[in-house]
Amino acid sequence: MLDPIPSSPSSPDAERSSAFTSHLLQPIGVKAVYGLALRGDDLLAVDPFRGYLLKVDPKTGDAAILNPRHAAEFEQATGLAHWEGRVWIAKGHSIYVTALDEINPVPVITLPYTADGVAVWESTLYVSCKKAGYIYVYDRDSGHRITQFPAPGIGVENISVWGDYLWVCDQTEQTVYCLDRATGELAVKMLTPFPTPTGIAVPPHTQPDQGTIWVSYTNEEPYVRDDPNGEDPYELTFRDVTLIHPLTYRWDKAQNYCRTNGFLVEMTYVEEIDALEDAAALQNVEWRMAFPTSTDRQTLRSVESVGQPYEEDVQNGERVASFKFPTLDPHERHIFGWKALIEVYGIKYQISPRQVESAPPLPTEFGPRYLIDDDELAMDSPLIQAAARDSIGRETNLLRQVLSIRNYVYDKLSYAVTPAIETPDVVLERGRGSCGEYVGLLLALMRLNGIACRTVGRYKCPAQADKPGIYLEPDFNHVWIEFYIPGFGWLPMESNPDDIQDGGPYPTRFFMGLPWWHVEMGKGIPFEKLIRPEGSPDVKLGDLAVNHMRFRILGELKP
Repeated sequence: MLDPIPSSPSSPDAERSSAFTSHLLQPIGVKAVYGLALRGDDLLAVDPFRGYLLKVDPKTGDAAILNPRHAAEFEQATGLAHWEGRVWIAKGHSIYVTALDEINPVPVITLPYTADGVAVWESTLYVSCKKAGYIYVYDRDSGHRITQFPAPGIGVENISVWGDYLWVCDQTEQTVYCLDRATGELAVKMLTPFPTPTGIAVPPHTQPDQGTIWVSYTNEEPYVRDDPNGEDPYELTFRDVTLIHPLTYRWDKAQNYCRTNGFLVEMTYVEEIDALEDAAALQNVEWRMAFPTSTDRQTLRSVESVGQPYEEDVQNGERVASFKFPTLDPHERHIFGWKALIEVYGIKYQISPRQVESAPPLPTEFGPRYLIDDDELAMDSPLIQAAARDSIGRETNLLRQVLSIRNYVYDKLSYAVTPAIETPDVVLERGRGSCGEYVGLLLALMRLNGIACRTVGRYKCPAQADKPGIYLEPDFNHVWIEFYIPGFGWLPMESNPDDIQDGGPYPTRFFMGLPWWHVEMGKGIPFEKLIRPEGSPDVKLGDLAVNHMRFRILGELKP
């Protein structure tokens, strides 16, 4: 994989050194790629819709069909394993086996529920089953069940095995789990850079601390189709997106997190002043914009001005651009802002409730900052106070309390874009809210339970790592939260994206984790602020300007 390091963010040499080079494979002629296995240097996979058993060249992405006369036998197959010239497939309620040189699948195991994934190591067979919620372990030859252990996620899972470890990818969780293959005990978990992983293949000698594994993804995307024969020549429809990509990871045990594939992203943020026509002139205006911050998963490489120069300031440890206007007259126009180069990675913190049991008390200085109602949180409302009690019940473990509060909010709210941010009591009664309203309710319930938390965020790069080099524009801004565990620090938690189904169960992919496409900026301070002399006309940011932001993915990074 390329690790681009530009000589200068704005030079032609920087653009060349940041050219996107990736081992992203997109096999042509297939609708989906499920299961995944290695046979020597080649990848094997199944397309459950076409019935193809595929051999994929990992250097070129070219695919060949290994079962040209037996496609029907492989239709609806979702799992695949290879061992010593034979392949096992998961299809329906059964596991089948066949030699590769003479395709003839025969059943070896039948389950009461649908089998999703299959893996083989020596004489042992592993089968994942979402309906049962377990990974089953069988004797490969006799079909006798040896043991079982709970599935680590809530979605459909595919599996692979090497040595002492079983690797599991979960479609709903967007997560790869590494388990002890004998006990099912979790070693490490990591976020994938694309949604809906449908297959996983682990190269020989792969270890949990760092490495690279192959993961396949099957999705669909909307696009505008040109239909010359239609009354309206353009129609919105969907097309398949099938990817095979190396998931690269590094588990930092000392820091309690695992980072996965990163990307070098160019982000441009500007304001366009265009709203003063009937207003009085403003004098000595300072317009402050926070920069992207540096965190465990994000590094600000460089930043430069757009439109006009700024002075750089530091506020509560965060870098801020200060644009100054001696006068802003009616009809005056400006474009100003910054362009930044940012390294962004996926991150998943590896902290368990047991570790939190021995955490020290919250530092006294955190209370006045992170346990108060400082943003119209309605913490004195009887409705919110009752909700705070109900949300944790009798739970005393801090980490489980946070997860319980999150699930309570997900039970009570459904997501909707709203014209204005209402207070948590109004949102709770209404039963739906935007990401900012989810955040307000989460903050209120956590703070009333003595859990220090704060709003973070601002924007998400469109999650399209398969479209490098082109400008990508987000539809909305976005906010989420961080909560504080004494002895461990600030941990991220998404506001609403994990609220995917009424009544749960809810995934925990973005609980103590963030994917690469989040951009963190201005932690603990306002992202933008307008400073005017006392007595100036009361003008808000939104009355003065329209913001514009865009992203460009320049390269892929090892974690």
